[in-house]
Amino acid sequence: MKKQLGVVAKLVGFAAVVALGACGGSSSSQEETVARAMQQSLQARLTTLWMSAQAIQAAAPAPAGRGWDKDMDAAALTSMKTAWVTARGAYEHVEGATAPVYPDLDISMDERYDGFLAAIGAGGDQDLFDDQGVTGMHAIERILYADVTPASVVTFEKTLPGYVPAAWPATEAQAAEFKNKLCARLVTDAKALLDGWTPAKIDVSGAFQGLIGLVNEQQEKVNKAATGEEESRYSQHTMLDLRDNLDGTTVIYELFQPWLDSKPASGTIPAGSTVDASITSGLGDLGTIYGTVQGDAIPQPPATWSAETPSTADLATPFGMLYEKIHDAVDPSKRDSIVSHMNDGAQLLGIPGFTP
Repeated sequence: MKKQLGVVAKLVGFAAVVALGACGGSSSSQEETVARAMQQSLQARLTTLWMSAQAIQAAAPAPAGRGWDKDMDAAALTSMKTAWVTARGAYEHVEGATAPVYPDLDISMDERYDGFLAAIGAGGDQDLFDDQGVTGMHAIERILYADVTPASVVTFEKTLPGYVPAAWPATEAQAAEFKNKLCARLVTDAKALLDGWTPAKIDVSGAFQGLIGLVNEQQEKVNKAATGEEESRYSQHTMLDLRDNLDGTTVIYELFQPWLDSKPASGTIPAGSTVDASITSGLGDLGTIYGTVQGDAIPQPPATWSAETPSTADLATPFGMLYEKIHDAVDPSKRDSIVSHMNDGAQLLGIPGFTP
């Protein structure tokens, strides 16, 4: 299903790109064409996100007289996890474009536990299962995978002001609240994003900046894996997040290619077609790097890992090699990185570049 939707999104995007290349015209007309293409290209993913959120809610156990039970609710919990992974993948494919346009929905659907607590304050969120405070995909993930959360994640989260241990619903009331409040909030937010994703609302400049920021964020995702702060930390799906992010970024970036290819050189920046070739090559190389990692989790960091001064031995581990390759590929301070080339492209398009 996910593979089929990815093919549909790419075919729709390709058709829109062809139309963009044929239209020519002013920058404003090109932006409008990109906005229309972006709306069409992401529609399937946003629909999948909404439908998967509904599937999570529908599968959530709400038994009479008890909370969740690993044996009696095993099938329901498996269905929830399957729907959660699908929803997560759909969002990771679109967030580079949608987050700058709908930042409030991005927070309510995709903020991490530590991010929420930093905003809430020391009182924290004492009710894990309602639709206020800590919400979204990671709030659901934190509860759903509470029984298998890595010890390093718990160790990190215990240090957070306002921390409340993750747990399954223990009572009938908590199970009903999880289903009808926390899960329902994700459904509502996903539907709002789907309904609001119209060409008139799409900020093309912001979307391109968002893509650059998302590429830069690849190094943050791997950095945080060493401290228990990584994104899909409870389910250990952060490597899958990285792959989905990259795939989504590539599909959305392709919508900008004809516009960028039409731009002549400017100052020290080469012609748009040259910049485009560098970006495309860099994204492909990063995909190859991700393809060398087996499974959905980031490799386990060595116990002696230091992001500031990694040792030669630690850099030789699977985690260290992944860390170094990602940093080399996206580091904005490196002239030949993907982020640097995308900033060149932004300048040619008259769009503010990304600043870390």
